[in-house]
Amino acid sequence: MLSPRKILIAAATLSLVAVVPAFAETEPGVQEIVDKASAAAYYQGKDGKAKVSMTIADARGRERSREFVIIRTDIDDVDNGEQRFYVYFNRPADVNRTAFMVWKKVDADDDRWLYLPALDLVKRIAASDERTSFVGSHFFYEDVSGRGPDEDDHVLLEETDNFFVIESTPKSTAGVEFVKYKNWVHKTTFIPVKTEYYNGNDEAYRTYTAVKVETIDGRPTVVESRMEDTQIGGATTMVYSAVEYDIELPEDVFTERYLRNPPRKFLR
Repeated sequence: MLSPRKILIAAATLSLVAVVPAFAETEPGVQEIVDKASAAAYYQGKDGKAKVSMTIADARGRERSREFVIIRTDIDDVDNGEQRFYVYFNRPADVNRTAFMVWKKVDADDDRWLYLPALDLVKRIAASDERTSFVGSHFFYEDVSGRGPDEDDHVLLEETDNFFVIESTPKSTAGVEFVKYKNWVHKTTFIPVKTEYYNGNDEAYRTYTAVKVETIDGRPTVVESRMEDTQIGGATTMVYSAVEYDIELPEDVFTERYLRNPPRKFLR
């Protein structure tokens, strides 16, 4: 769980990258806060690219690593609209050339595909599997592309000097393992700094933390994140580098044929 000291460190980091006023003449309502948090986390620029180094530590402290490139484009010219994501793995050897693709939708279940090169197999990931482990890490498939703001009901629990604290409960319990989750949303940047997922015993068993935020192309950007899970133990850390926005990615890159034949010039 994120300690009070780490929350203060995160707040201090975010205050350095803030690029917009914390408030307009009136404070935003809870749905507006949630919409802005989703936009800040997943919709910066009209498209983007990053290299990612993932470290997976199990309950005994043993570590495994993954390296991949993620590219993204927005289909709708609005925040929180339809998107496409493509993830291509480079290392280690046992996951090299593995590719993952998401067609994120607004009013329907997302489409997800996973290409397994050892089997030369493109596998559809069912909507019921979106909250399962992403390539053996503590992150879920849904974490990669984000959860839609309209999938849950939201209540503003608390307001501190730096954060809106929001509690969200799923409108449908089908396919989710949590009863509710809480988000600490930074007031100035609307970056979600911390998310806690709760079980039926009102215990926080899974915690996401935005460990480090930097300004890239004028946009506050999470460049290190961490997911901890007390049920299975351990944690996964992701470090983002070479982050770029507005790179003019063609939409046809995000099609099934590129799972077997990756668009390498966009993945360098």
